Amino acid sequence: MNRSNRRSSDQSIVSGSDFLQLNIDDAPVGRRSDWLARQLRLAISDHRLPVGTRLPATRVLADELRVSRGVVTEAYQRLTEDGHVAGHGRNGTIVVAAPASPPEAPPATPGARPSPSALFAAAPGADIFDSVRAAPARIDLSPGVPDLAAFPRSAWLRAERNVLANLPASDLGYGDPRGTPALRHAIANWLARNRAIRADPAEILIVVGTSQTLSLLGRVLYDDGISAVAVEDPGSLGARQLLRDQRLDTPPVPVDSHGARVDALRDTAAPAVLLTPAHQFPTGVVLSGARRRELMGWATGNEGLIIEDDYDAEHRYDRPPVPALRSVLPRHVCYAGSVSKLLAPALRIGWVLAPPRYQDALIAAKRFADLGNAALPQQVLAQFMESGEMERQLRVLRTRHRRRRDTMVDAIRTHLPHALVHGAAAGLHLMITFDAEFADTDLAAAALARGVKVQPLSWHSQHAARPGLVLGYAASSPTDISEGVATLGDVLRRLP
Repeated sequence: MNRSNRRSSDQSIVSGSDFLQLNIDDAPVGRRSDWLARQLRLAISDHRLPVGTRLPATRVLADELRVSRGVVTEAYQRLTEDGHVAGHGRNGTIVVAAPASPPEAPPATPGARPSPSALFAAAPGADIFDSVRAAPARIDLSPGVPDLAAFPRSAWLRAERNVLANLPASDLGYGDPRGTPALRHAIANWLARNRAIRADPAEILIVVGTSQTLSLLGRVLYDDGISAVAVEDPGSLGARQLLRDQRLDTPPVPVDSHGARVDALRDTAAPAVLLTPAHQFPTGVVLSGARRRELMGWATGNEGLIIEDDYDAEHRYDRPPVPALRSVLPRHVCYAGSVSKLLAPALRIGWVLAPPRYQDALIAAKRFADLGNAALPQQVLAQFMESGEMERQLRVLRTRHRRRRDTMVDAIRTHLPHALVHGAAAGLHLMITFDAEFADTDLAAAALARGVKVQPLSWHSQHAARPGLVLGYAASSPTDISEGVATLGDVLRRLP
């Protein structure tokens, strides 16, 4: 046997690894990295590689499989981009998140979860909205969530340790219901750097996310004799529900390519309006300069109140930053922000800057609601923000989110070629519309039955409009995005 034949024979004997019983001979020719990434992804999904598992070093696994190190490195890189593993320096590559599990079969017992068609056939009240949110799905393209696998665990843990090592015992008692001074100071600095807002820390109220801002403010406005807050149409269903829960009417204000129509706002006669001017939800439109001037005239001429939900303004990719309305109209703007889109909704930390006329009432409402947010997470977030980690995290997210946005746009062009894409320049989601006659709730229901969760555009509109979907891309891997949109295309072709 010559030397080359002997080397080939040896490779056929040892081209496998005890790790997951991998056999590289099963890989298609020229697609070894694809095959290896798929095998690892399956092992993570079925818990053979649970979260916290350290993967073999790339050099070690490459030697065992008798492949180039580049094959293993590329496979690990794909899992990193999908958010399933993360490099931890000398500690190696660690499994940090599992792919979504396959959808459960709906139980047939009394009181079982409604079928997808039943869920989307019902009026989109709070209970239906929550039921759809809780429904299991193999791929979840719901909007409103950042890349949770990118949460900066190490930096957050450092901040926690630093806080616990230096926090005075007195700070463990009941504190100011407005929030800890450290966090209010850190947020004032963040808003000055990133949103052009000059705020005294004493003006800032810490809340449990923007949802609590709307609930507390709704209560304050109702007690002040205000019975209606106008809302954008289309606009956030969840925000509308929160205001209605405080007994407020929500007359719709149409949104066009320049943002909310101020002439229509005047016609509602509502003394307050809820807007998402930097990146309108769900259309992605930026409130134009002319509309901003009109809005300022409406507010100053009528003592109107603008509730500015600045929910994802920092996530921009292909356009310059847009100043917050609060930066130019502080006496008429109640500004709401949170870390839900910057870090994770699970932190449940937000902030609100109310105009002077509502500050005391809003602080009192917060005090009676819960005596203030938990102090320790506030201290940790303050440390995290002041150390520069928040800006670093935002840079990481922009890169990952832009890549996932591009993946979704490409998938839509391929599988939904007749869909019109809106709002791609910024944010965490896309809106797509169809020039066709069908119920978008039927499309969403059929997609959920196939394991792909999306939100129908009609949920977020108070008037009949073209069918469409609101698709979140930030929290899903490129692989899931491509597969999810392909499923939507197949489902759409099968609709009656």
